[in-house]
Amino acid sequence: MRTLKLSNEIDFKKTLRELGVDGGGVEILASKMQHHIFYIKELHVGAANILKQDALSIGADLAVPRGTVIAMHKTVDAILIATQKQLVELSRKELAQPFGLKELAQKLKVFSKISKPEKVEIMGIINANDDSFFQKSRFKDVSALLKIEQMIEEGASIIDIGGVSSRPGSLHVSADEELSRIKPIVDALYAQKVYENTALSIDSYEPNVIFYVLERGFKIVNDITGLANDEVCKLCASYGAKAVIMHMQGKPQDMQYDPSYDNVVLHVEDFFQERIEKAQSFGIKDLILDVGIGFGKTLQHNIELIKNLEHFLHLGYPLLVGASRKSMIDKISPSKIEDRIGGTLALHLKAADNGASILRVHDVYEHSQALHVRNALR
Repeated sequence: MRTLKLSNEIDFKKTLRELGVDGGGVEILASKMQHHIFYIKELHVGAANILKQDALSIGADLAVPRGTVIAMHKTVDAILIATQKQLVELSRKELAQPFGLKELAQKLKVFSKISKPEKVEIMGIINANDDSFFQKSRFKDVSALLKIEQMIEEGASIIDIGGVSSRPGSLHVSADEELSRIKPIVDALYAQKVYENTALSIDSYEPNVIFYVLERGFKIVNDITGLANDEVCKLCASYGAKAVIMHMQGKPQDMQYDPSYDNVVLHVEDFFQERIEKAQSFGIKDLILDVGIGFGKTLQHNIELIKNLEHFLHLGYPLLVGASRKSMIDKISPSKIEDRIGGTLALHLKAADNGASILRVHDVYEHSQALHVRNALR
């Protein structure tokens, strides 16, 4: 007899089917193999004691502070630990309970139905300006077209083109100047009908620029202000464009002065909720959410967002992560911008494991290879 410890990263259902388990058994057993951990903030102490007992009754558990059983404090934070099967059962049980547990049950029910995306797309970065933080991402005219063709061949399904740097401390550029930078590239792509086979994205929040590219086959608006401008919302809605809502604290000119949050994950979630409602009010149907790595965040904020990325899946939209060659890598492992491909891959592969469906990258070939290897391992 031999015993093999299996990784928690295996495909549970596939492994059970290969074992020869019947169809119904696969579903039941797979639900017992998947674990969930939830941090619940400011739970009524009465709710905590009920939830603790209900969790224990089905084999799950709730970690609570000392003194909870005697109601030492009115509210407590708690950590719920449950399998997929237990989560479904618990969400049913709490629907009939007081102290806000009905609302918690509804949230748990949503989380129980979430699955991580199977496919991860690569968005290749093209900068048509001279001051983007990574020099090798800067292209003009013919060189841009050649690079775009190369990126598509290497595995990019989306090409993101921008004419203004959004690095910390970058200077404001007029909409006319921005348009003049990207116009030759956009016109050439339109003439070659690249939009027919590849999704083209504009990295801009200027209505005039966005209008120009949407008229020429672009389908995605990558807005670092998160649809702050109503005119951008109107354009996305009227052209049926997909909008990327990115979170940023402050503006590029001052966002890294002293970013602070009570809880960065909950703050970003609240921002997304607000902007999703705004987008929907304008009739925008397709959205992508970007937590904004490096945009008004410390190293720890960035790490927390990547580690807890799965939390945002309950909002129901694809998640984009762009940590390519960013300074957070230098803070972890001192390095020059041109030497950060290893750190970039580590961050992006972790983001993909945690629920990202789009990675915005400078290095398409390396990411395509890494994702192929990741898929083989999974």
